[in-house]
Amino acid sequence: MGNSTHFKVFRLAAYGDIGQLKYCYFAVVTVLYFVIILANALLIGVICVERSLHEPMYLFLCALFVNQLYGSTGLFPALMFYLLSDTHDISLLYCYLQIYVLHTYALTEFSNLAIISYDRYIYICYPLRYNNIMTPKIICGLILLSWFTCFFINAVNIFLSLRLKFCGNILDRLYCDNYSVVKLACSNTMLNNVWGLLVTAVYVSCTIFPTIYSYVRILQICLKSSKETKQKAFNTCTPHIASMLNFLFGCLFVILQGRYETADFPPILRNILFYNFLICPPLFNPLMYGVRMVKIRHACKKVLGLSPKT
Repeated sequence: MGNSTHFKVFRLAAYGDIGQLKYCYFAVVTVLYFVIILANALLIGVICVERSLHEPMYLFLCALFVNQLYGSTGLFPALMFYLLSDTHDISLLYCYLQIYVLHTYALTEFSNLAIISYDRYIYICYPLRYNNIMTPKIICGLILLSWFTCFFINAVNIFLSLRLKFCGNILDRLYCDNYSVVKLACSNTMLNNVWGLLVTAVYVSCTIFPTIYSYVRILQICLKSSKETKQKAFNTCTPHIASMLNFLFGCLFVILQGRYETADFPPILRNILFYNFLICPPLFNPLMYGVRMVKIRHACKKVLGLSPKT
């Protein structure tokens, strides 16, 4: 137990002294944020407006895009502000708020991807029962359950962190994350560690394992099916598998980076890998789904007035 101090701010040391490059970085981040808002908002609007997309899979995708806007808003405005700011101090209140938003985003992303895999499993393995299983009540229940569960879990997480006393206030990050904050604590963090391990175990059990099972069963069905069925399954499942792998890779690097030394990595590469799970899914998922999924692509053209007139 070291000497604890009542810090009112944390200092985000990863920004460092970048000089005039801050304007270049600010422009890049601003463009990325604008593209993320435009792409996700477009697909949310198209799915809401186009009645042909009022099907379970597209409603789950809509929830995915909403969550990506939510997570991006927790990162990009603060990132843009601190890139131009001469000081990189963040208040405890805003730090905890950012932790809450970004951690809720991450858990909800896992939940949404698991729900989509379950939807594809029912659609391909039990096509005749699909409409009876995926009723509007079940669809709303799954979406709301994933959100409320993640909000509750992270509320407990923040409550456990608020009671901590700190021996330092320097975070080697561009944003606040719970693991880095807890590492600065002088007080007992056993409850935080137990809760973190419990949440990790539950979420792996309830999201990753069911997703793997779903796709193993889908693969088994496809191997016995016609070429047309295989192609249809491939077209609907490929974007989701790519989304899941991309997000898993990003989260895995964050976990490993927090527990193992990565100082030998070039700083730019380390930052790109560390923030991949926050930047790449909101940026590439709407583009990938919009291009790969025929109904969404046609609906976008129709809404934007790009469809050929008949």
